[in-house]
Amino acid sequence: MAHDSAESYRGLSYPFGRAAGPTPTEPVPVAEGVFWARFAMPMSLDHINIWLLEDGEGWAVVDTCLALPDARETWEHLFSGFMGGKPVTRVICTHLHPDHVGLAGWLTERFDCELWMSREEFLMCRAMAADTGRPAPEVALRFYRAAGYDGEQLQRYRDKFGNFGRAISPLPDSFRRLVDRDTITIGGRYWQVIVGRGHSPEHASLYCPGLKLLISGDQVLPRITPNVSVFPTEPEGDPLQEWLNSSALIRHTLPDDLLVLPAHEAPFHGLHVRLSQLIEAHNRDLRGLFDYLTVPRRAVDCFPALFNRDIDENSLGMATGESLAHLNCLLGRRRVSRRRDEQGVDWYQQIAETAEADD
Repeated sequence: MAHDSAESYRGLSYPFGRAAGPTPTEPVPVAEGVFWARFAMPMSLDHINIWLLEDGEGWAVVDTCLALPDARETWEHLFSGFMGGKPVTRVICTHLHPDHVGLAGWLTERFDCELWMSREEFLMCRAMAADTGRPAPEVALRFYRAAGYDGEQLQRYRDKFGNFGRAISPLPDSFRRLVDRDTITIGGRYWQVIVGRGHSPEHASLYCPGLKLLISGDQVLPRITPNVSVFPTEPEGDPLQEWLNSSALIRHTLPDDLLVLPAHEAPFHGLHVRLSQLIEAHNRDLRGLFDYLTVPRRAVDCFPALFNRDIDENSLGMATGESLAHLNCLLGRRRVSRRRDEQGVDWYQQIAETAEADD
């Protein structure tokens, strides 16, 4: 599908251009029966793409936006305008993050329809929402103290704990499970579930061979790198290795001629190129971090090796999670050691004799 605004950049081609997206209430067709809507969000990542799929006498919705009054208002305009008063037949969420699942409960209740998610995403989302209103657990404080947080930073974590549940409407009490490689039918077309791990526990993308489309959620993004973090709930997890494995498998199993419909920024061609770029970026970061650990360092000391920007209070949590993801990956590969001091702080250092592994 060619458009006047089509452009290419860094190995990817953008049939709709890179910069502009649809206005909130005027979705753009990207393929037969598939439409691109964009909702605004009041954060540095200032939008999310929502995908509307014709589904019989109604609409299947993929992702929902944060539970914000403005987002609800945008949905109301879509219901009465573009969607022609037809009901939402099902709500499909790629994963549990609030910008994707935020209004899922509201939509399913309004239209008495099912929520479709992978099992781990649904259950983890409900568990995280249950933290709303409770104090930060001691195990989480120990986790961030070990990463190198000072008293003021720990207090800010205490103050923010439980905010997840405030960003979403309550999920329904049941769901329809999305299973890796299973096929579902939407609007008479077959879509295959493609599960990826690392950005979230069991992220579900949707692949339509007939339309040559991949609704990629946050698993594959055209410009930014999907966040991969370690959290207090699983401090010894290795989500980065999971993400690398998933991305390599997707590159191996899916064709390269798909139009990728990401959750953020614009649709693009060049799936294999982008996956290769992302994989190499993480491997480069791992090599740089290993070289940085010639002396013992805490997780918060590793930011200069991973980020080319200053880390402030607003980005500290995400940066810490990503730093730990890379450190845990190096630990899993037996490239670094970890020692906890008497104050409960973890110190990481390269195992010098493994340096030749990068040669």
